[in-house]
Amino acid sequence: MFRVCSRSSTLLLRQKTTLISPLPKNLKLFSTNMGGAVVHKDEKIGLKQLFDTESSTYTYLLWDQTTKDAILVDPVDILVDRDMKEVEDHGLKLVLGVNTHAHADHITGTGLLKQKIPGLKSVIAKASGAKADILVESGDKIVFGNRSLEVRSTPGHTTGCLSYVADDRSFVLTGDTLLIQGCGRTDFQGGSAETLYDSVHNELFTLPDDTIVYPAHDYKGRFSSSIRNEKENNPRLGAGKTKEEFAEIMKNLNLSYPKKIDVAVPANMRCGVPDVE
Repeated sequence: MFRVCSRSSTLLLRQKTTLISPLPKNLKLFSTNMGGAVVHKDEKIGLKQLFDTESSTYTYLLWDQTTKDAILVDPVDILVDRDMKEVEDHGLKLVLGVNTHAHADHITGTGLLKQKIPGLKSVIAKASGAKADILVESGDKIVFGNRSLEVRSTPGHTTGCLSYVADDRSFVLTGDTLLIQGCGRTDFQGGSAETLYDSVHNELFTLPDDTIVYPAHDYKGRFSSSIRNEKENNPRLGAGKTKEEFAEIMKNLNLSYPKKIDVAVPANMRCGVPDVE
């Protein structure tokens, strides 16, 4: 139905026939696939959840089970070799290193991945102010093979936080915006409790109840949740909590200063590329 035309790193969908309505002018598709394909209704995106014990960070390896094109979301620099072994073991072609935001507790692995894998591109939110090969905004689609993630802007933890929704809405990668029975802090990097509340309620809690929630961190050995569970039971954001109640909770957390923030944030603003100056 469509052909895909390339303009630099951005691939724009263009209308091929007059029998359909034009696509929105601002829709962008970040893609590695230049051909047509059929995705069968029962075929799921391949997913492997990986964990960093030092920062309690979840990294997600996602792939098209037919084409074997893959992306890595929120890689950690000290675990790049582990991630590359997973790619090799699954027979995948890694094409994108994607971040949900500029993390404060670890350095992203995208810079090292770019050095080790020719042609790999880094991705982060345009609103983050960070450097990357591809800067995305809400409504964009990140495509790998014949599968895709919808980009949703979910600021509040930082100004540049994104969540990524699977093309079949079976799961959402929520970064630090929505954690299992919690959420990311809102007291640095342009954070705002009110903004985070709106992000969760407008962009995440509107997803189907059975959508699986995969966060960027967990500190209690949990792997995933669901939109229904978080809406009903999240002690900060669910169970009918008002925005005012949430803001009061966040104001009184009294969290310690992140140990790696002074090193991690500057590096992550370069998408993990070492400072050569």
